[in-house]
Amino acid sequence: MTSFDDSRLTAMGLFAEAFGGLLAKTHTSFAEAGLSDIDFETLIRLARSPGRRLRMSDLAAQTSLSTSGVTRVVDRLEREGLVARQACATDRRASYAVITQAGTDRLTAVLPRHLADIEEWFTGLLPPEQLDVFLDMLRTIRDAVRPCATAGAESGEASAGAPAAAAPES
Repeated sequence: MTSFDDSRLTAMGLFAEAFGGLLAKTHTSFAEAGLSDIDFETLIRLARSPGRRLRMSDLAAQTSLSTSGVTRVVDRLEREGLVARQACATDRRASYAVITQAGTDRLTAVLPRHLADIEEWFTGLLPPEQLDVFLDMLRTIRDAVRPCATAGAESGEASAGAPAAAAPES
């Protein structure tokens, strides 16, 4: 007989409920800044990447969007002046998405509220030692299920030492 009272089902359910709840709690700050969740994720990943840019293919891998999906997002952000495209000097087939000053300014405007939301609804609910352990666990799981989540972040072409983009903090 199948048991529906399985801790694995509970773990997955709790994780999905927590993530969905966090998205709902933080969505408003993005909407007020004129950004969708994927717009914010794209901009923050670019801002946190070496040289504040990523190859389009790496951006697609990091966001789990298809190449056509990331192209549509970058097209829209480019029309708004938040992102620019830059040709790759070593590979004519590749291009970079680069966050512009306007994109940085938009992030700077939304970040205080977003960080306050994160503190109120996520990180502030855990004591520092639990948060450190939880972040390590999330990285372990993320690295197993999304090995491309930091694609392009290790690039030595730009400023070394920039932190890899984290899972969406939306």
